[in-house]
Amino acid sequence: MERLFDLDMQLVHDTVLLALAVFLLFLAMSYLLFNPVRQMLEDRKKRIQTDLDTAQSDKADAAELKAQYESKLKEIDKEAEAILTEARKKALQNETKIVDEAKEEARRIIARANEEAALEKKRVADEMKQEMVKVAAMMAAKVVSANIDTTIQNQLVDETLKEMGDSTWRS
Repeated sequence: MERLFDLDMQLVHDTVLLALAVFLLFLAMSYLLFNPVRQMLEDRKKRIQTDLDTAQSDKADAAELKAQYESKLKEIDKEAEAILTEARKKALQNETKIVDEAKEEARRIIARANEEAALEKKRVADEMKQEMVKVAAMMAAKVVSANIDTTIQNQLVDETLKEMGDSTWRS
């Protein structure tokens, strides 16, 4: 036992050749397999990062669109409320206008009825006067027929008119 591990030149030579073959194989594998795999992994990593960035950007855009949508909804609600308020005001104005017109029409109808009543009173008073004239004429005819003189006739007419008075003519 001169050697501890039985190292001889052949073994060292085989070991060096094996190491050199492994190194060359490693370089060839690295060039042919590892680098393409690394490149593929790097490309995948970039693509994933791009997808994440795009997703983040889309999420931010969606949040912005949501905020715009909500603000537009609030504006639309305000506009709808303003339109309803304006419609209520117009309705109240129309209601007031219609009520005023109805009151005016009622006032005109009442005034017309009062005028008609006054005209009717005047007509009745005129008829009454005509009746009085007829009565006076008949009295005068009776007086004339009885040969009463004009002083007696005037006296009878005056007495009749005094008895009737002004209140009869005015009612």
